[in-house]
Amino acid sequence: MLTLVGILVLVVGLLISIALHEVGHMVPAKRFGVRVSEYFVGFGPTLWSRRGRETEYGVKAIPLGGYVRLVGMIPPEDRVKPVRGTGWVARVIGDAREAAVEEIQPGEDHRAFYHLAWWKKVIVMMGGPLVNLALAVILFTIVLTTIGAPTQTLTVGQVVPCVPAAGATECAAGDPASPAAEAGLEDGDTITAVDGVPAEDWQQATAIIAASPGQTMPLEVLRDGEPLTLSVTPGERERTVTNDAGEPVLDTSGEPMLETVGYLGVTSEFVTEPQPLTAGAVQTWNYLVATTEVIVNLPQHLWDVTRAALGLEERSTDSIMGVVGVGRVAGEITSADVEGYGLTEKLGDMLNLLAGLNLALFVFNMIPLVPLDGGHVASALWQGIKNGWARLRARPAPAPVDVARMMPLAYGVFGILLVMGVVLIYADIVAPVNVL
Repeated sequence: MLTLVGILVLVVGLLISIALHEVGHMVPAKRFGVRVSEYFVGFGPTLWSRRGRETEYGVKAIPLGGYVRLVGMIPPEDRVKPVRGTGWVARVIGDAREAAVEEIQPGEDHRAFYHLAWWKKVIVMMGGPLVNLALAVILFTIVLTTIGAPTQTLTVGQVVPCVPAAGATECAAGDPASPAAEAGLEDGDTITAVDGVPAEDWQQATAIIAASPGQTMPLEVLRDGEPLTLSVTPGERERTVTNDAGEPVLDTSGEPMLETVGYLGVTSEFVTEPQPLTAGAVQTWNYLVATTEVIVNLPQHLWDVTRAALGLEERSTDSIMGVVGVGRVAGEITSADVEGYGLTEKLGDMLNLLAGLNLALFVFNMIPLVPLDGGHVASALWQGIKNGWARLRARPAPAPVDVARMMPLAYGVFGILLVMGVVLIYADIVAPVNVL
């Protein structure tokens, strides 16, 4: 039951995001005088609709998107260069142009979208994605400032009893005792100073320890409110050298470089603490960079997902997912029965999930290919370049960019998206990603 609740919450949240995305297109279009004939959330058969003064508003049966119909997005034949040829491409272009022209009511040609200045077209087409970006910032900010984020403290969460062998994470018979255990450090101790240096945070304290392998030093802690000084000698352990991006640094032979660091054998206690207002914007930027990298490398990710769906490899926990996978994650969040993971934490993760989806919608829609918003933005920018070049040469204003010529490409992009969706749905069913 809780799984269904999670899926329902996700669907509703996603539909609201889509609805607001389309509002982001519709409002500036109407302000610029373009007639908007339809505003629908969803695709397929109409479940409900209501006609306003000139726009039909409604909800359709398949909640996988939405659209606003801006009248006159494609210029008529007499405003552009003729299309030569009689093949499939020419027919697709002609049919798209004819359908667009038929939408323009008598006496309202001036309200057609193609008449807008290029910068107005950019505002209209950017309106939807920017709404998703704003929603992501708002949702991340709400979560981080009210619920908070897991934060490392200077309190010892757990003392590791041994020094595990290289590459191991669990203690085995014969492993030597950890320096923390030998020094008498206990769970719940709060570190106040390391080697005489007052401890500011966990990263600073552990950095001092890592830089001092084999060196005996004082470790000052608070235990049950009482100060206590212990003597510790960090052990030696090898770890991979990483750069500022957290990626392994390779040597001349292509192998990861190793360094010897001090090892104490403790983990930090985490607490959930509210973050400053700026944390939402920072989180959005971090997610934005990561999401953009995923989109740039989308073919490789799809290849990996396909192999996982065919049972040729394990599906990684950071794999891209389709609607089924995202719904499964939402269900896992709400149905999870884990100590310390209550309603507040579940609410925070659901809002973070919605924020991430809004960022994905923003980045994906900015791909400069029709029928995505980015494709229309690119055509508007090209119009601006053409207009500017004509002014520099004292030439008449050029013809509008003929969006109809992009329709064959749009069909191809749509076909690719359809195949990608089917692959992801199949993979989400046979090789799901588990996040909890």
